Amino acid sequence: MPLMDHLRELRNRLAKVLLILCLGAVLGFVFYDQIWDFLTKPYCSLPASQVVEGGGCSLIVTGPFDAFFVAFKIWLFVGALATAPLWLYQLWAFVAPALHGSEKKYAYIFAPLAGLLFVAGAALAYMITALALQMLFGFLPEDADPYLTIGEYLNYMLIMMGMFGLGFVMPLLVVLLNIVGLLSHEAIAKWRRVIIFCAFLVAAVVTPAEPISMLALAVPLVVLFEIAELFCFFNDRRRKRRDPTSELADDEISDLDDQPSDLEELEDSGSGKGSGKGD
Repeated sequence: MPLMDHLRELRNRLAKVLLILCLGAVLGFVFYDQIWDFLTKPYCSLPASQVVEGGGCSLIVTGPFDAFFVAFKIWLFVGALATAPLWLYQLWAFVAPALHGSEKKYAYIFAPLAGLLFVAGAALAYMITALALQMLFGFLPEDADPYLTIGEYLNYMLIMMGMFGLGFVMPLLVVLLNIVGLLSHEAIAKWRRVIIFCAFLVAAVVTPAEPISMLALAVPLVVLFEIAELFCFFNDRRRKRRDPTSELADDEISDLDDQPSDLEELEDSGSGKGSGKGD
C-alpha cells in the first residue's frame, strides 16, 4: 500500500479505537458505584481509615472538580479494560498484514499470555494495598489522622495496578525476543546481575517508600525473569541442535580449505585448457 493509504488506514483504526473506548466508558459510568467500592475496599478495611462517625471511610475532597476527575478516570479505566479485546483487535488488524505466518502464530499465543500476566500483576497489587497502607500509616503519630483525598488514593491504586501488570509482562517480552532470534541466552546470562538490580530499582521507584510493595513487585519480577531465562536456555539449545551454524557469523559459516593450493598444478591445468582451445 502507498504511504497515504497506510495513514488513512491508521486514522480509521484509531477512530474506531476511540469510539470503542467511549462505549466502554459508558459501561464504567453505569457501574461506577460498584467499581469505586471495589477499589476502596483495601483502604476501608484498615482500622486507621475508620475515623468518621459511623465507621465509614475517610477519603476527602479538596476541590470542586476532584469528584468529577476521579469519576472520569474510572470511566476510562474500566472502558479500556472491558473493551480491551475490541480495541486491541483494531491495532492487530493494522499490523497483521505486515507479519509473516510464524510471527502471527507467536502473536496468537503471546497476546493471551500477556493479558493473563497483566491481570495477575494487577491483582497482586490490589491484594497487597491494605498491607502496604497499614505499614505506611504505622508511622503516623498518635494524634494524627490519615485523611487521604480521593484523587490521591485513586492515582495510587491505578499506578500500582498498572506498574505491577506491566512488570509481569516484561519477562514475556524477553521470551519473544529470544524466539525471533534478537536476544540470546548468552546475552541474558551476561547481564543477569544488572537485570536483577534494575528490577529492584524499578520496584523501589514505582512503589511507595515501604519494603512490602517493593518486594511484592521485585521478587515476582526476578522469578519470572529466571523462568524466562530458563526458557531461553533450552530454546537456544534446541535451535543449536537443529542448526549448528545458527550462532556463527557469516564469515565463520563459510567452509574454507585449510590446504594451500599447488601453484604448479594450477598453471598446468590452465595451460592445458588454453592448448585445448587453441587446437
